[in-house]
Amino acid sequence: MEFTDGGLLEVRITGADVGKRVSVRYVTDSVEAGAKFTDAVGVLTSWDSGVLLITRKSGESVRIAETALVAGKVVPPAPARRRGPSATFAELARATARAWQPVESEALGEWTLRAADGFTRRANSALPLGDPGLPVAEALTRVREWYAARGLPAFVQTATGAEGTQELLGAALDRHGWRREVSAEVRIAALAPIGDLDADVSVVRLSRTVDEPWLRRYQRFEEASPAVRSVLASGPSVWFASVGGTGEVPAAIGRCVVDGRWAGFMAVEVDPARRRQGLATTVMTALARQALDEGASAAWLQVEAENDGARALYDGMGFTAHHHYHHYRWAEA
Repeated sequence: MEFTDGGLLEVRITGADVGKRVSVRYVTDSVEAGAKFTDAVGVLTSWDSGVLLITRKSGESVRIAETALVAGKVVPPAPARRRGPSATFAELARATARAWQPVESEALGEWTLRAADGFTRRANSALPLGDPGLPVAEALTRVREWYAARGLPAFVQTATGAEGTQELLGAALDRHGWRREVSAEVRIAALAPIGDLDADVSVVRLSRTVDEPWLRRYQRFEEASPAVRSVLASGPSVWFASVGGTGEVPAAIGRCVVDGRWAGFMAVEVDPARRRQGLATTVMTALARQALDEGASAAWLQVEAENDGARALYDGMGFTAHHHYHHYRWAEA
């Protein structure tokens, strides 16, 4: 990382650069060898009372004393990835939302309040894709009231790590008493290579509707209320895949929503006794071929950061991280 200009280190950022992507070098208290200085790259989300807050693409926040700064500059947005399809954050955020729709929703300006009897944070959180039409503090109060009226915890879903994501909103949530609970990656890939994988898709059964055997393999089967079924069935063109197992419970399942050029993969699950047999790949290949037949060309999925097995599988299929998303929960006093 190069900061020098004519051999001198310079701090070329000020509080006026809040909201911009910056690269800084600062003094650390670490006593590790060679760790006297360290670097941070991310969005400058605040500069108050002599402390900078920088949000990395992963959503992690770094607090830096102004007096510890050695160098700093504004840098361009992260370059677009060369592998896989091009996509904007707004396009992907709307596609992922259409693939997992709530039972009830209400607009708050350009925010959407979503509820589905508590089934998943994605279907029970505010989705802020624009201006709520109110100051943020007032909008967050409305969000809390809306969820309290339904007996649900209040969540807001935000994103970091791509051009147009919501680092500033995440910092505002933190200041107003909301706490980040869960983070995950949104990954994208070209669809055709997934459909071209060498897999015996003859063992996969595709259906337009979710049935009891599929639900019994689904990890949230105990929650299979009408709201669960409604969310699973939602989306422009929904497909459920299953591979037969012993008895009535499938050995593997998956769900795909085809939406224009996008195919979204969800709920890919395999019987623990049948893992490492290629069943997840087989399910996704069958769903990818169906999506290709409907004209899709790009794929997306969401995976939690600590799910190393799934991340390795998706790496092998060509998926790369586009951005991270996070759920902030109102931390009641």
